[in-house]
Amino acid sequence: MREKDENYMSIRIITDSTADVADRYLDKLIRIPLTVAFGEEEFIDGVTIDKATFYDKLETSPVLPKTSQPSPAAFEAVFKKLADDGDEGILITVTSKLSGTYQGACIVAEDFPNIRVIDSLNAAMGTGILAEYALECTDKGFGLDELSAHLKEKVSRICLVARLDTLKYLEKGGRISKTTALAGGLLNIKPVITIEGGEVVVLGKARGSKKANNLLIEMINSKGVDFPMPIVLGYTGRSRELLDQYIEASNSIWEGNVSELESTQVCSVIGTYAGPGAVAAAFFTR
Repeated sequence: MREKDENYMSIRIITDSTADVADRYLDKLIRIPLTVAFGEEEFIDGVTIDKATFYDKLETSPVLPKTSQPSPAAFEAVFKKLADDGDEGILITVTSKLSGTYQGACIVAEDFPNIRVIDSLNAAMGTGILAEYALECTDKGFGLDELSAHLKEKVSRICLVARLDTLKYLEKGGRISKTTALAGGLLNIKPVITIEGGEVVVLGKARGSKKANNLLIEMINSKGVDFPMPIVLGYTGRSRELLDQYIEASNSIWEGNVSELESTQVCSVIGTYAGPGAVAAAFFTR
């Protein structure tokens, strides 16, 4: 690590708009928005549409929204501003297995020696906790390449686990068959999912919300939480009622290990396929 000196460049942490972080970190990050479209109606994620409005539309729209990665010009504008200010930047993106954001950013970053791009191989709060940790590291004297390498080492320890309330949106998005979704709805099936190697994986299925919460708790316990590292819980939809129920049910995990559980509404990209009523936890494994 380098000694802190006023002559050194400041390292800024950048994310795309899919990274979900605790509110207290929002004004410390530079965020590059994706685009969300409901049919012909197009919005800039987090700029011309907020999460609450997105879920209002998701629950009432006859069509599933489509999302698109930031334009090269959007990346270039941020990278150039940092270069002009004499700063360096590390951009942490949503998994390259679900979006072209990482590849697009890497192409633009080739012209900016002050920028490094990291594929989180995760999404939503999974990307967010890496960004939160990166912010904590910026005052510790890391050089740009040193910090970039340090963060890449943490990617394999990110764990995002979620229980879904419905299979309807996975079916509408082409992730499962209509028959599977219909059977799941009739049986009140609540799948528990994670992201492994950048892709969505089903860990298990439970009948009813109570059993689904128990399965989510079981999966988190089996992974092993590194409590000193960032932890963020999340929910999809307009209400956080199901998240509050989960927090009460999972108190045995958190009590005595964290002073406060931070939470956020899940981003539009993941919310599109998870649908409303999902509950998730993101943490680093031991």
